[in-house]
Amino acid sequence: MTELVVKLPDDLARRAQRAGLLTDSAIQQLLEDAMRRAAGRRLLDVARVMHAAQVPPMSEEEIVEEVRAARAERRSRDAQGRNPEES
Repeated sequence: MTELVVKLPDDLARRAQRAGLLTDSAIQQLLEDAMRRAAGRRLLDVARVMHAAQVPPMSEEEIVEEVRAARAERRSRDAQGRNPEES
């Protein structure tokens, strides 16, 4: 478990405390929500770039094949004992 020390303006800290947002579980939920929103924004950014580049949409079959290929590649790396982050 990682422990963090966060410095906040006093007024914000008081308001967050009153709202019940300074508990471990509340901060965890806030971070998870923020990461989900950030991932959604990145996805929309990619979609805008692809649309602007006039990349044709993939069929469901093409998507399934890409997922299968990515999973097979991951299984191959895992079988070789390599961390996917190292590749």
